[in-house]
Amino acid sequence: MTVDIIIPTYKPDETLCLLLHKLQGQTFVVHRVIILNTEEKLWKQAAAAYPIEQVLKELPCEYEVFHIAKKDFDHGGTRQFGAEHSDADVMVFMTQDAVPADEFLVEKLVESLLLKEDQVSARVQQNAMEVTGTEKSAVKDCLVAVAYARQLPKSDCHIVEQYTRQFNYPEQSCVKTKADIPTLGIKTFFCSDVCAAYRRDLFEELGGFESPVIFNEDMFFAANAIEHGYGVAYAAEAKVVHSHNYTMRQQFHRNFDLAVSQKQHPEIFEQVSSEAEGMKLVKSTIAYLFAIRKPWLVFHFGMQCVGKYAGFWMGRHYEKLSRKQILKYTMNPGYWDMREDVHE
Repeated sequence: MTVDIIIPTYKPDETLCLLLHKLQGQTFVVHRVIILNTEEKLWKQAAAAYPIEQVLKELPCEYEVFHIAKKDFDHGGTRQFGAEHSDADVMVFMTQDAVPADEFLVEKLVESLLLKEDQVSARVQQNAMEVTGTEKSAVKDCLVAVAYARQLPKSDCHIVEQYTRQFNYPEQSCVKTKADIPTLGIKTFFCSDVCAAYRRDLFEELGGFESPVIFNEDMFFAANAIEHGYGVAYAAEAKVVHSHNYTMRQQFHRNFDLAVSQKQHPEIFEQVSSEAEGMKLVKSTIAYLFAIRKPWLVFHFGMQCVGKYAGFWMGRHYEKLSRKQILKYTMNPGYWDMREDVHE
C-alpha cells in the first residue's frame, strides 16, 4: 500500500515548511510528495525567504515540484494533474496551510479509507444496501471512496471560527452514504480537500475531479461517489490544524464562488438545501455565544453572516451579472477566463 501527498501551492510560506516537517515523522511512511505550484517565480521567491527546499530534501521519501501558470490554475484540473502524476494506491490531497496535528494523520486517513464491510457500522451497511440503485460493488470490498480529516482551529483563531470548526468537524467519525441524505441533507456530500485521502482505483472509476471548476471539486466528487453507491468517511482521528479569520469582504468573495458552484450543479443541490444547514449553524453559534457569556460577539458574527449571505445571493444570480461584476465579486478570476459563455 503506497500513499502520495499532493499539495497545490501559491506563495508558500513557513506554514508549508511546518507541514512538510510534520510529514517526516508520520507513522505511515509516505511514498512521494507532489507539489503543484502556481508561478515558478513566486516559488523561487518563497524558497529564498523560507527553507522550503531544504525541508523537502529532508523528507524520508521522493518529492517532485511542478510549476503551472496562474492562468492555468483550476481547483479540479490542477489536482487532477497531480493525480495523473501519482502512481500510489492512495492519494492524499492537502492545502499548503493544513498542518498535521500529530504523527498519525496519514495512518488514520488510510484506516478510514480502507474500512472493510465488516468494520463499517451495521446501520451504514444496512442503509447502503436498502437504497434503491446502490451498486453491489459499493459494499463488496470497500465502501469508502474518500476520507477527509478533522480540522482543528489555530491558536489565533477567532472564537466564532473556533465554534464553526467544532460544528463542521465534530469528535465522532462517521461514514456517509446515500441513505443519509434525508437526515443529513447537504452534509451528506460534505468533503474537504484541505486534507482528504482518495483510493486511486475508485477515483479513476468515478472519473476523478471535474474541470474546470470554480469551487467544491471535493464535494462534487463526494456526491458522485455517493450517487454510485460508495461512502464518504469523516475521519475524526485524522487531524490537521487549519483555520482562517476571514473578513466580511473575504466571506463575500468566498461565498459568491460557493453559490456559483452550487448553481452550476442543480442535480446535487436542488435535492438538498444548503441554506437550511447554514441557518442551523447560525442558530447554534448564537446560542453558543450566549452560553459562554459573550453575547457582544453576536454583532461580529452577524457581520460575517451579512458578508456570507450577500455573496451567496449574488452568486446564485451570477447569470444576471456582467462579466465586470463577476470579476469584481469572485475569488477566482482565472476560472472565468476559461469560460466563454459569460457576457460582457
